[in-house]
Amino acid sequence: MKNLFYKSTRSSDERVKSCEAIVKGLAGDGGLFVPVEIPKIEKSFDELMTMNYKDLAFYIMKKYFTDFDECELKECIEKAYDEKFETQLIAPVVEKAGVFFLELYHGPTLAFKDMALSILPYLLIKASKKLNVDKKIVILTATSGDTGKAALEGFADVEGVKIIVFYPQDGVSEVQRMQMITQRGLNTFVVGIKGNFDDAQRGVKETFADRKFNKKINDMGYMFSSANSINIGRLVPQIVYYFYAYLNLLKEKKIKDREKINIVVPTGNFGNILAAYYAKKMGLPVNKLICASNENNVLYDFINTGIYDRRREFKKTISPSMDILVSSNLERFLYDISDCDEKVTNDMMNKLNKYGIYEIPDEMKEKLDVIYSGYATEYETYNAIEEVYNESDYLIDTHTAVAYFVYKKYKEETNDNTKTIIASTASPFKFTRDVLKAVDNKYEKFSDFELIEKMAELLGTNVPKGIKDLNKREVLHKYTCKGNEIKETILKLLEGK
Repeated sequence: MKNLFYKSTRSSDERVKSCEAIVKGLAGDGGLFVPVEIPKIEKSFDELMTMNYKDLAFYIMKKYFTDFDECELKECIEKAYDEKFETQLIAPVVEKAGVFFLELYHGPTLAFKDMALSILPYLLIKASKKLNVDKKIVILTATSGDTGKAALEGFADVEGVKIIVFYPQDGVSEVQRMQMITQRGLNTFVVGIKGNFDDAQRGVKETFADRKFNKKINDMGYMFSSANSINIGRLVPQIVYYFYAYLNLLKEKKIKDREKINIVVPTGNFGNILAAYYAKKMGLPVNKLICASNENNVLYDFINTGIYDRRREFKKTISPSMDILVSSNLERFLYDISDCDEKVTNDMMNKLNKYGIYEIPDEMKEKLDVIYSGYATEYETYNAIEEVYNESDYLIDTHTAVAYFVYKKYKEETNDNTKTIIASTASPFKFTRDVLKAVDNKYEKFSDFELIEKMAELLGTNVPKGIKDLNKREVLHKYTCKGNEIKETILKLLEGK
């Protein structure tokens, strides 16, 4: 197999193998690493159907991570997808309310981020050894709620690595917050930002781009890397579960070979739907990708007009992981639909940074029709949860509910009866208050943690291991800072102050 190289979305100055792209996280010019070509699936679906999740993960990831040898990659996969997942299937598909929910939340933190962040630490350590990296790696991560805990869980007590997570202090659910601030591990640091997710993400990106600061960190014996989906080592593992879902439907004879499906993804940062887009380019039979937004509907406006405008009110919603106005991974999509023209991508990103707005050329706008986009209000989100529960005795979280509502709207507009997978990105147990409020107002009097028990009773199931007795765990992280104090905070944490 020939080596697959990676380059920046913003220039052709560097071409690197996957190990270097994973360790660096971000390209030197501030762009995102993309493969110089998207590999294709050459096996038949009959052959792929015989594979379990780990086998399929190896088959797909080996196409992207060509400089890992077979044993190295298999070891990473074995360690990632083990008993930390509460189901052997890793990502089961459940048919409810006329759609197929791809349950991506059976990992240790109850969110889809586990699917990639369970393997990223192993990929990163292997890659750094292959590159003879002699510095300690500092993982810098901004989170809107789920990435932070999943990254902390993955990197806790990993030798040669420290991880610092920045989250919006008042912009996550109580369960998400407690998951992070009770995280164990001497190498873990959690910092609440006095601001929103975009403030945290901007601060982290600026830190990566600040060469003078990076030199200072290097002189201290450290180097930065990322666990956000800007890291290609985080994005590629997400491609796997879309193929896995399709193959499961084939096995269960819910679809025929090569029958096209729709995929609905609730997204704020565009990473999860970008993985589905890459899967389509690799050969997954996809009819329509459906991008679901909440009231921070900057992606909805972009897909429908070709104009990206972050100059709008930031709204705190009941689907906080999607409360984002600057969708980092959209840059990779822009690069692809510009026919891989890094000058166009660079121009758009410069306009976004300078003016907060850009408009893509008409020839790129024509390529947006691969994606349908819609959004849901909070009222519509609550109604979607109630509808699915009343119809199927099945609870979905607030983010998945946004996706379900947008799918229903899409179906009404198009009369498209193509079988549809909805990426169910978080367990309802992470958002008990809003999920149960949608079902019955009798739950309003209980605390968030009492509601965990109430939800388990309602579903006739056990509380997931990841959050059992969460409210009784010791708070270990009490750091806070302003968005413009991120670098100063990083130095204090690394110096042990």
